[in-house]
Amino acid sequence: MASTSDLEKPRKRTVGRVTRRARGAYRRFARAIARRMPKGLFPRSLLIIITPMVLLQSIIAFVFMERHWDLVTRRLSEAVTRDIAAIITVLEEYPQDEAYQKITGLAANDLSLSVSILPDGPLPPPAPQPFFSLLDRTLSREIRTKISRPFWIDTVGRSSLIEIRIKLEKLVLRVVARRSMAYASNTHIFIVWMVAASLVLVTLAILFLRNQIRPIQRLSDAAESFGKGRPIAEFQPSGAREVRMASEAFIEMRRRIERQIEQRTTMLAGVSHDLRTILTRFQLQLALFGNEPEVDELKRDVEEMRAMLEGYLDFARGDSDEETVRVDMPGMLAELVADAERGGTKASWRFSGATRVPLKPNAFKRCLANLVGNACNYADTVEISGSHRGGWLTIEVDDDGPGIAEEERENVFKPFHRLDDARNQDVGGTGLGLAIARDIARGHGGDIALEESPLGGLRAVVHVPG
Repeated sequence: MASTSDLEKPRKRTVGRVTRRARGAYRRFARAIARRMPKGLFPRSLLIIITPMVLLQSIIAFVFMERHWDLVTRRLSEAVTRDIAAIITVLEEYPQDEAYQKITGLAANDLSLSVSILPDGPLPPPAPQPFFSLLDRTLSREIRTKISRPFWIDTVGRSSLIEIRIKLEKLVLRVVARRSMAYASNTHIFIVWMVAASLVLVTLAILFLRNQIRPIQRLSDAAESFGKGRPIAEFQPSGAREVRMASEAFIEMRRRIERQIEQRTTMLAGVSHDLRTILTRFQLQLALFGNEPEVDELKRDVEEMRAMLEGYLDFARGDSDEETVRVDMPGMLAELVADAERGGTKASWRFSGATRVPLKPNAFKRCLANLVGNACNYADTVEISGSHRGGWLTIEVDDDGPGIAEEERENVFKPFHRLDDARNQDVGGTGLGLAIARDIARGHGGDIALEESPLGGLRAVVHVPG
């Protein structure tokens, strides 16, 4: 005999599966909603304000309309039905003149109803029922309750009038009344006032939010410009207290970074001067020894030390001391190709899109020169292609060299990292070329990636905003 725990296990597993499916469906629904939601702060803030306002006014409008239309229309329809019932009572209980002039005059003068007496006969076929008509439903219910006679009603034939026919014993009573006598027709005024008030509130919300979000946008632009090494034009804290505090913190952070960069630049200038002095002294002393083979080797070592020193200083200095200007990219690529061809490498270039790009010219040229020089060291053919579209500058440097294994393409950007086993060991260098290139690209707000080239070697892709 199975125990209670054994019977509960399948039930728990079923509940668990249902719960997991429900959670998965909720996550998919939440992701779908998130993908369609606006991403900016201003539209999201507007959505936060407008959505509750619209929901609240919709609920109020629905409740008011339902109560107002139902109550007022029921009261008006009830009054019209009572007038008709009174006319029927007079017709049936009291003698009338042959043309029924007294009863029609009484209805017209005192009840504002147009009454006519038709000969006995069948009522017209039922009129087409509207899809939604509170008047038709309410008035029919009142006539059915208070008069209890066969009737025919038309509430849609003429927009401003309603027609009612009631079959009596020997005649048919025809009544024509204004629609406003049985229907609350002034409800649109409430809708107009509600929509007008909503528009005013939304306009005020837009103006208020725009003034509150503009300082945040200025802070974002200033931070982006500073991150890209571009000058920040007269940025001042403004807006709400929290935004001002964030802006002041950003200004203080910028000052500390600039002060640190200035101190580092000053220190590097002193170190560079001292080390160059020592290397120059070495060269002068070696010049006094003549042209012995050992002296030539020492001279080569000194030159290599000088090249290594320049590479270290370039890497440590960065590009913080250079201003951003609009650079002619085709001219820069043509110069790089000319330098490569002078070194004996077959090179070509092409460029598409806007030619003027805001960059730090010397730093960005050094970035591309390191990539082109690296390609020339290991390849016979180099192709440079560039494009400037959608606010982004893309430069691709392709070569037909041995390439780099995919698992090593990120390691080569590390300072002093060399792939001597994969590349030609006779080629010198400090292992800082690609590190300097990536540092410059990231200083412009972009990056460098290595891919497989269509030429069979390596492709270096520089992607920076422009």
